[in-house]
Amino acid sequence: MKITIFTSNKLRHNYLVNSLQKIGNLFVFQESTTHFPGINKSRYKVDKYIADYFTKVNLSQNKFFKKHFSIYSQKNSIKIVNLAYGDLNKIKMNNYKEFFKSDIYLVFGSSFIKGNLLNFLIKQNAINIHMGISPFYTGTDCNFWALFDGNPELVGATIHYLSKELDIGPIIYHATSEITKNPFDYSMSTVKSAVDSIILKLLKENLLDFKKGDLNFNKTFKNIRHSKKIDFTPMIAKEFLNRKNYIKKVLNHYNLVNNFKLKKKDYFND
Repeated sequence: MKITIFTSNKLRHNYLVNSLQKIGNLFVFQESTTHFPGINKSRYKVDKYIADYFTKVNLSQNKFFKKHFSIYSQKNSIKIVNLAYGDLNKIKMNNYKEFFKSDIYLVFGSSFIKGNLLNFLIKQNAINIHMGISPFYTGTDCNFWALFDGNPELVGATIHYLSKELDIGPIIYHATSEITKNPFDYSMSTVKSAVDSIILKLLKENLLDFKKGDLNFNKTFKNIRHSKKIDFTPMIAKEFLNRKNYIKKVLNHYNLVNNFKLKKKDYFND
């Protein structure tokens, strides 16, 4: 089995790659960004509050994925192309022919894919792991905004087919996790839930047979917020970090999840 992955270089992305090596041969395009947003120049402003926020994100990420500071090769089952963030759409597919002869294509944390590459992946039924519950939250930093908006029941991940419009392709399922007292752990735990569910799905269905995605789900519910990187300002980060009532909001709202009829972990119920 051959799997091509388009991803980034954080521990959570390495976890996906390392986990999938038990299933097949991997071909990975990995884009690199700073591990220290708010401190080093990145898509976020260099700022104390943004740095403080991502320090807490990194602490939670280390807690869940501490063994995955790098990608390790098992039995030479992996080939990697390292890219700077944003370079993905500049590659010439003919130069990487082996990477585009896979059985499954996964996207998780890469830069926005467009052009010929996007058209190819759509035809191949490429699967995207979107960290956020679509269609309610689309764009970037979706789980942060769900918490910021007081909607902790909408913290999770959406596994869906790639589409020309961002984060609204036909949905395969939603992955969520149990409530925790720490909002950063709560959000990060949904990353692990999403990756683990992909692994279970691939193993259970003999690697190939994903359910047909549900496009009607996107049409049934309205989008709450479509966020961009520029929306995450120092003042927004400061306000979030200074909040004291996170747990109260979670307890008040978490029981509402069933009202949204999320397809929660339906990969166990085929």
